[in-house]
Amino acid sequence: MEKLKKRWGITSNFQLVVIFIVFAITGSTSAYLSKPVIQWLGISKEALSPWIYIPLRILIIFPVYQVLLVFFGFISGQFRFFWNFEKKMLKAMGLGFLFKNKKAPN
Repeated sequence: MEKLKKRWGITSNFQLVVIFIVFAITGSTSAYLSKPVIQWLGISKEALSPWIYIPLRILIIFPVYQVLLVFFGFISGQFRFFWNFEKKMLKAMGLGFLFKNKKAPN
């Protein structure tokens, strides 16, 4: 646990527990919410092969998870940690351009 606390730059065991709880709640909630989103889009498990349905569901879960992670991080008082975590994760996936500061034209 000490290695993880050092790597993440957190100081207390309580903060670590809160972060783990936020990850758990976010994962469960995003998986739960993906089902109605899939249904709203008119995608059904019966109409598609599992080889198509499962990747589509994962693609829908991903952005929902990203938003919920920051939201639940804010609710838990750990917004700064989760915002930085989010930026690192998206940069690692090649989506770092979303966070580049754009200078206003002179």
